[in-house]
Amino acid sequence: MTSHEGASTLGDMIMGTDAVRILLIDDDVELAEMLSAYLNREGFSVDVYHDGVSGLTAMTTSPTRPDLVILDVMLPRLDGFGVLKGMRDSIASPPVLMLTARGDDDDRIAGLELGADDYLPKPFNPRELVARVRAILRRITEPAGPSQEPFVVGSLSLDPARIEAQLAGITMMLTAAEFRILEFLARHLGQVVTRSDLTEHALARKLELYDRSIDTHVSNLRRKMNLTGVHGFEIRGVRGVGYQLARPASPLKPS
Repeated sequence: MTSHEGASTLGDMIMGTDAVRILLIDDDVELAEMLSAYLNREGFSVDVYHDGVSGLTAMTTSPTRPDLVILDVMLPRLDGFGVLKGMRDSIASPPVLMLTARGDDDDRIAGLELGADDYLPKPFNPRELVARVRAILRRITEPAGPSQEPFVVGSLSLDPARIEAQLAGITMMLTAAEFRILEFLARHLGQVVTRSDLTEHALARKLELYDRSIDTHVSNLRRKMNLTGVHGFEIRGVRGVGYQLARPASPLKPS
């Protein structure tokens, strides 16, 4: 199973044939109303909830799941981390953009480790929110590499069209960001790929100062690869540069 489904339909929505449905969960009523109005003007359909339980219930019981969730960390009844865990445990979950307090690295890292696709620190300009939303939607609908055809590298099988990855026949539950990181590294097997290039490819945005999102996604990806019990590949960190997908005994090669 993949974390994000229905890419072709969502792609049609982004092209303007239908409205992308966003679920916004934030207990700040005034902010939520302002963001909802702004997103509506940008062509998105927005449902708003002000506590974690109501938001999670809406996702798990509605016959039509949202295309993207904007989720605040600090929520009454059930915080954003509880909502995120409930989503990942119970449904084929949509991509999630976490809203965090500026400078709160613990919240940001915790959200990404639980499977959030990206984060945005408060306060922010609504235009920046829309840019992040569009970036997330692009990366789950647009081709991630030079081809959408499935390809195999040793024991690693990748299907870009379905955002599915297998290691020695064992399916890994990857987010869209994790899949794009793995695909990019696999297409550059043995080469060191910079954090900047990975950020642009996997998150569809520029690397920001003190931004550790890619590092957290890579950590999650390593953990999921290790859970398969297959040791045909490893992701190596190159201090101050980036990452390399390599076979365990292979030496580093310059990019």
